[in-house]
Amino acid sequence: MSNSLSQFIIENGLEQNLLSAMQTEGFVTAMAAAPNLIDPSEWLAFMWGGEEESPFSTHEQLEAYANIIVNLWNEQRQALLSNAWTWPEECQLSDTEIVNEATREYCEGLLQGWTLARDDWETIMPEDSEDNALLGGVLLSISLMFDPESAFAAMEEQGAADLAQFEEIFNAMPVMLCGLTMRALQRAEDQ
Repeated sequence: MSNSLSQFIIENGLEQNLLSAMQTEGFVTAMAAAPNLIDPSEWLAFMWGGEEESPFSTHEQLEAYANIIVNLWNEQRQALLSNAWTWPEECQLSDTEIVNEATREYCEGLLQGWTLARDDWETIMPEDSEDNALLGGVLLSISLMFDPESAFAAMEEQGAADLAQFEEIFNAMPVMLCGLTMRALQRAEDQ
């Protein structure tokens, strides 16, 4: 995770006003993976719940935060398109809870970001396309990491519960997310 993001949130006492650093990083990653570039000015307010008025006390504070977010977007976009994206260090599997809280928060942010870009995804990878299976696989994997207990219980009912499957999904996520991002860019350029 970007230390400057966590540090900024804490130093400015904004923990109650902004998404957590991990949720923010997940959200920004979803925006960086989106098939069409969406100007940060269109989604930055989602970081503070979509309220019209930002929680920042000065324009300089807002500008500093926006710069951190744009830099994070640039880093994530570059990593995704160069097949170098990995889970943030804080995101880990857990022996007791399947995944740790950081992973859940990151996936929550990813899912929130996906919903914002949903129309673009559905346009570029329509339901009847083979690319839609890749998109669906990535979204399912993110959802499993966000709520692994429910997924595990459902798998258990089917007699297919195995914690090793979560490890496989977690480990495959970088390849899947990078592949999806590169495929979406290719499709967008083809249109």
